Amino acid sequence: MRELSLHILDIIQNSIKAKAELIQLLIDEDIKNDKLLIKIIDDGCGMSEELQKRVLDPFVTSRTTRKVGLGLSLFQQAAKQCEGDLKIESTLGEGTVITVDFKYSHIDRAPLGDLVGTIITILSVNPDLDLLYRHLINDNEFIFDTRIIKEELEDVQINLPEILSWLESYLTEGLEDLRR
Repeated sequence: MRELSLHILDIIQNSIKAKAELIQLLIDEDIKNDKLLIKIIDDGCGMSEELQKRVLDPFVTSRTTRKVGLGLSLFQQAAKQCEGDLKIESTLGEGTVITVDFKYSHIDRAPLGDLVGTIITILSVNPDLDLLYRHLINDNEFIFDTRIIKEELEDVQINLPEILSWLESYLTEGLEDLRR
């Protein structure tokens, strides 16, 4: 995939299919130490030890619509070609943690891509999902938590067009401020 945000979208879709109610996305751009870390944590159904051992095989998938599951294996390949790796920790009935790291400056590392678009896409289709997005660049931090936003909205759905438009602006400004 051309952007890491597309890998993130794929993993989050897996979490949603695993019946996660809360998904945490951490992106840590540690430019000083030349590291990029992406961590996705969910409280979904988790995976058995057997599935964890096989899940990075592109011919293993839990989906019934196709016989291949390239998402995790492609994400791992992208990390490995940039002096990094992908690790999976999962407990059946509790959830899964996917940790992916890269050498930040590696010439083959794909850009992060459209993280705002990824988050808006997820929320537009999954308004009941709680998403905690934490993005660090060196010593600066941006946090976006749908639980706080939903509390403010009270009974208004988070996926209404005018709310999504506001969220898109909020996320864009937050990431722009973070990069300054």
